[in-house]
Amino acid sequence: MNILHSLFSILPSQPVYAHCDIPCGIYDPHNMQTASHTVIRMTSMIQDLNEEDDSEQSEKKYTHQLSRLTKVKEDHAEILKRELQVLWSDYFKEEHLEKFPDLHDLVWKTMKLASKTKQEINLDAANELLENTQKIAEIFFQTKNLEPVRIPSLYPTEGEIVSHK
Repeated sequence: MNILHSLFSILPSQPVYAHCDIPCGIYDPHNMQTASHTVIRMTSMIQDLNEEDDSEQSEKKYTHQLSRLTKVKEDHAEILKRELQVLWSDYFKEEHLEKFPDLHDLVWKTMKLASKTKQEINLDAANELLENTQKIAEIFFQTKNLEPVRIPSLYPTEGEIVSHK
């Protein structure tokens, strides 16, 4: 035991993080898709936000609502990035990259889009983020030998969620 302790103290090490640090093998692209729909919804709501009049009360109400919508939009863009990072670092393997050679670029662009949707009020970027997220979900299910299908999300975004048969 003393030798093992000494060995660990001299070898370089760093913490490793996974979905649940086991790793448990439980991965699902659903949360990142839901987060992407939320980014779209919050962006739309921000674009539709209007001050009722020039009063101080109206300005406070507008500012408060804008702040809340922005926070939720940015929080969900960050949730998406975290969920995608877990899939990228813990689930996807070299054989997946061989079968889906555009996966690396797709993940990279999706991470960048998530950042862009945090920085801007850009509905086109938010919709592109969802489309990329759906492509990643389709690849995920294909790696599990499942047929991906797009189904209505039933969200106010009126978009789709990728699931499997």
